[in-house]
Amino acid sequence: MRRRDLLSPGFIYYALLTLFLYAPILLLILFSFNDGRSLTFPLKGFTLKWYEELLGARELLDALGNSLVLGLASSVVATALGTLAAIGIARFNFPGRSAFLAVAAMPMVIPYVVLGVALLILFKTINPDAPLSLWTVGVGHVVINIPYAMLIVASRLAGFEANLEEAAMDLGLTYWGTLMRVTLPISAPAILSAFLSSFTTSFDEFAVSFFLIGTESTLPIYLYSQLRFPSRLPLVVTLAALVMIGSVLIVVFAEWLRRVGQPAARKGDL
Repeated sequence: MRRRDLLSPGFIYYALLTLFLYAPILLLILFSFNDGRSLTFPLKGFTLKWYEELLGARELLDALGNSLVLGLASSVVATALGTLAAIGIARFNFPGRSAFLAVAAMPMVIPYVVLGVALLILFKTINPDAPLSLWTVGVGHVVINIPYAMLIVASRLAGFEANLEEAAMDLGLTYWGTLMRVTLPISAPAILSAFLSSFTTSFDEFAVSFFLIGTESTLPIYLYSQLRFPSRLPLVVTLAALVMIGSVLIVVFAEWLRRVGQPAARKGDL
């Protein structure tokens, strides 16, 4: 990169935006090694004891396990439903297609607090005696993840020509055979990317979980509850640092998969 480009307003804006977004994560990681319970400078020293104490924090590890199971289960369901919806809107021109797309994408624009309250009212209206649990949280996570999975897979389906599917059916495959042998294999990187994105969203989600959780806690709920106790703050910061690093790595990997799944640009399109 030339020096003139480094001093351009666009690059300076990008550098400041990147610093603003990632500086809190870097500080979180830095304080996880601080040999003190207060998050202030100067640091008291370098230590790994908070990472060692994480292994003995039973309630924290239980909450972590709940979030992992919940994230995996809800992501599988959301990715499956989102993939079916993506195939429908990308390959079929049915009546009400635009309305279906608008309704399916609504969880992306509705505040999660509002969505959480709405789902809580819905569950209590259907069965007032039904207890809140990880199942109700899982339903909420599926609802908020379907639009993301749908749009990621739909962008891949729009990237290759439908005549590939038509050629397969001309050679004797049924529609479902074409779907299994042509459409889904070509879309596999986008489907995996949608699953990883859904998992990250579910694992880190707080607002919907706060309204739908029962006696068991997810990791974000547990971390929020521990902020009231100053003595637990170093453990919260340490685990939050690990979660943030893992989330960033998953998002980067998902974006790489999405790009791998896109067809190469043709010379005539450049």
